[in-house]
Amino acid sequence: MPTSPRYFAVFVPLLVAALASPASRGADEVQNAATTTSAPMPSTFQPVDQAQLDGASSNSSDWLHSNGSYANTRFYPGTQINKSNVSKLRPVFIFQTSVNESMETAPIVKNGVMFITTSFNHVYAVDAVTGKEFWHYKHKMGPVTTFCCGPNNRGVAISGDRLYIGTLDSKLVALDAKTGNVLWQSQIADPDQGYSETMAPVVVDGKVLIGTNGGEYGIRGFVKAFDANSGQLLWTFYTIPDKGQEGVWATKDATGRDEHRDIDAEKKQLAEKGGDFYKTLGGGVWMAPAVDRKTHMVYFVVGNPSPDLYGAIRPGDNLYTDSLVAIDLETGQYKWHYQYVPHDVWDLDAASAAILIDVRDTNGKMIPGVIHAGKTGHVYVHDRATGRLIRYSQAMIPQENMWTLPTPQGARMLPGANGGVEWSPMAFDPQTRLAYAANLHQPMTYQVEETPYPGGSKLWLGGAFKVIPSEEQWGKLSAVNVDTGKVAWDFKTAQPLIGGVLATAGGLVFNGEGNGLFRAFDASTGKKLWEFQCGAGVNAPAVSYSVHGKQYIAVAAGGNTQLDYKRGNTVLVFALP
Repeated sequence: MPTSPRYFAVFVPLLVAALASPASRGADEVQNAATTTSAPMPSTFQPVDQAQLDGASSNSSDWLHSNGSYANTRFYPGTQINKSNVSKLRPVFIFQTSVNESMETAPIVKNGVMFITTSFNHVYAVDAVTGKEFWHYKHKMGPVTTFCCGPNNRGVAISGDRLYIGTLDSKLVALDAKTGNVLWQSQIADPDQGYSETMAPVVVDGKVLIGTNGGEYGIRGFVKAFDANSGQLLWTFYTIPDKGQEGVWATKDATGRDEHRDIDAEKKQLAEKGGDFYKTLGGGVWMAPAVDRKTHMVYFVVGNPSPDLYGAIRPGDNLYTDSLVAIDLETGQYKWHYQYVPHDVWDLDAASAAILIDVRDTNGKMIPGVIHAGKTGHVYVHDRATGRLIRYSQAMIPQENMWTLPTPQGARMLPGANGGVEWSPMAFDPQTRLAYAANLHQPMTYQVEETPYPGGSKLWLGGAFKVIPSEEQWGKLSAVNVDTGKVAWDFKTAQPLIGGVLATAGGLVFNGEGNGLFRAFDASTGKKLWEFQCGAGVNAPAVSYSVHGKQYIAVAAGGNTQLDYKRGNTVLVFALP
């Protein structure tokens, strides 16, 4: 998702079902909002203050951010479960939700209480040790919901005694964490125009930060900040500027390869068309932004331009699509950007969350950096202050015929439109200096078709990308040394990987597969140390936490709409005997 027709071209019947009548799937669950209380919240649950959110990366008791911390490293500092004993890991409870549909949630855990989201915007509060349910909230969906890659939700944000969730009908909802009751809701954007929300928000300094889906529907992307107490809009940063989106007419991608653009033709198109196409140029933001608490800067990546494959209607570089962007936390003011694929006509956008770590400069000096894993199959390493690209990794998956232009008949190029690394968040281990990325390999052909803007909430791809049935598809969990760009190890899987990674101080890396297998690996070597069959696709990122001194690992097994992996409705929690 992160941008995504992937699921479109691959599974057309599913696409038609999801787009033609999106409210019809799971309609019983989503039409009537309600909060059902099963048991009182324990008195041990306490509000989350800003200091706790700031210190989340060193807190082994709770999991307070969807990606573990404001830095998005997905690294858990506890060591109780480690390489020497992970083989003994066993399930301690399985929590079943009422929604049997894809799950991409990263649960939030505070004081032994776990908050889980599902497709169609249900939220559950459960005991993180026993699975006992405290309350269950069902969002009342509006009359129109438009979403490209499944009715997913990737989690809530927590601050104070409140939870915040983005919804498929493009609302931001604040819930009382103790009761599940709605405190306020704000309309983020118009779902009639193709906007929707699946990302987990981020709360910082009284602001709720949230981007938008919709890059396949001719929206104008953004990141917005809302007041956490009132829901009032504070600022908007548009990922598509109203002027200058043509950029510098770059002819090469971030790695220096020729994109075969006809700049003269594009400039002629711009002169004839004018510059008002910025209103429908796409640029969704799929994953939680990273926040640098020292500099008060926000970092996020921006998805594909719209229409995905038909670039003639949108001449220029199409800023800030396919870019890493930095803005000011207080005002939303632009600071810098770095574009990976100017004028993208392959849907190889930036989707996986940016990660803030210290990186080694070209001179060997450690400096504040920001890294990102692309659908191109590279991990990119940047100077956090300026956006300068320091290095990019070896390709983690095959790359062939880069950048062959789409044709009316269909042109083969690798990677396919799903990646590389899709929306799946990486994890970074400061002990090994390795970033762990879940990759897909799906050979595809790219077919372009002249397609004018069809109007709000209608899919606008400008062609199609199609998997090649005769070619093998697979996944690869790759460990990349961010100081050298070398792939330290990888583990090939039977199916393309989507869902994300968790690393722990116990020397472990956790990742799941669409066939239901959830695995633990040695973080240094990639040796498989443990696996468990969860019964449905494990296509969500795992989390870890500790209660009364005992460490737990939790992961959702609900499958995936985008790649049509087996559906389920459970969160599984594991611990040592």
